[in-house]
Amino acid sequence: MERQDETNDLIPEPISSTLYIPGYLKTQIGKLVKVEFLVGNSSTDRTGILVNVGVSYIIIRPIEVNGLLLCDMYSIKFVTIVDRPTIPIFGGYGGM
Repeated sequence: MERQDETNDLIPEPISSTLYIPGYLKTQIGKLVKVEFLVGNSSTDRTGILVNVGVSYIIIRPIEVNGLLLCDMYSIKFVTIVDRPTIPIFGGYGGM
């Protein structure tokens, strides 16, 4: 649902508009992603299938473990999206 501001212009909602990161990521659900995080002074990354996107989080299904991983949207710095995975490796996909 969109809201209106003082000038009666429609303001897109972050989760439904591709003008916002969550809205764009929502169009990529089902694809293999590598998500890089900055936590404090260190960085880490996770690779998996993008399952769901909210305003402040994403959920991926990691390729190395069975289960779901809830990720904080505000600590994400980079997301690599793979359109077509290449070589299957250890039950996951190569190309990262």
